[in-house]
Amino acid sequence: MPITAVTQDTEALTLTVVADFTVSVRRLWDAYLDPRQIERFWGPPTFPATFTRHDGFPGGVSNYRMTGPEGEVSAGYWKWVAVDEGSSFEVRDGFAREDGTPNAEMPDMRMTFDFAETALGSRLTTTTYFNSLDELEQLRAMGMEEGMRLAMGQIDAVVEDLAAFAVGAGTELQRIGDAQARTSRIVRGTVEQVWRAHHDPDLLRRWQLGPDGWSMPVCEVATAVGERHRTEWASDDGGQRFGFTGTVLEIEPPRRSVTTEAMFTPEDPEAAQSPVTTNELTLIPVEGGTLVSLLITYPDTETREMILSTGMVDGMETSYTRLDSELLSSGSQR
Repeated sequence: MPITAVTQDTEALTLTVVADFTVSVRRLWDAYLDPRQIERFWGPPTFPATFTRHDGFPGGVSNYRMTGPEGEVSAGYWKWVAVDEGSSFEVRDGFAREDGTPNAEMPDMRMTFDFAETALGSRLTTTTYFNSLDELEQLRAMGMEEGMRLAMGQIDAVVEDLAAFAVGAGTELQRIGDAQARTSRIVRGTVEQVWRAHHDPDLLRRWQLGPDGWSMPVCEVATAVGERHRTEWASDDGGQRFGFTGTVLEIEPPRRSVTTEAMFTPEDPEAAQSPVTTNELTLIPVEGGTLVSLLITYPDTETREMILSTGMVDGMETSYTRLDSELLSSGSQR
């Protein structure tokens, strides 16, 4: 059990939890910033968490839900207040309804997470600041402390898994709910470099090609809300051509963008009139590079499974491998 101390201060209205680990600060930090990892321990074992958004930068948001053994859902959110990369971060932690919107009938709390090196590895000090003594007692009565003990008891297994979340692990696919999928891949470059690679037409034409034997003759990038993007791919033998188009819904360079996306072909250009998916791209700095997290929301399960069955993830991995080479050849590995 990593928790070594729990202290309640009724005058300062705080609950402080200290936990010690035998891994580096960087490894522990990445576990909290990577949505694939934090959802393995943020909820107790019987209420595992799913993070559908996890920004990790000031002004950003995280949305999560914990699902119980009978299908009951407890949802929450973070509003990111401050981040000192690799050292500490601060959020407002609150309860949410099942649709992810804040539940104003429940308290929200300020939480700080401080990471420090120790002789044996690392220490995490989590301090929760309550708005009143009644709120502190209410949350403790709801089992907050015991829930934290159960949840944090799972961290050791996550941080000791050095292979699953490391550079070189390839593109990971995770199905979320009935109509979402998340792909994750660490790319060997800084956040700024990887963002540019996703928004510079010349760079995109060099790496985002999927399997060998294709080129990108059309690459129109959108960089502001409301702008439309359009890309087209053509096979080298001239026998096939298709493309995607859509609109920017949100954009926060160099960390997050949300776009709609619809596929079209020269034979069926009208197919692009109705968005098929919503794509949420988030870039997260981690050890060895940048975690590229892409959450895709489909109209329904059938559409999701149909698109995934086309070999989409294998094509993404081929493209990301090219991007790694592109960034390495330009001397940008960090």
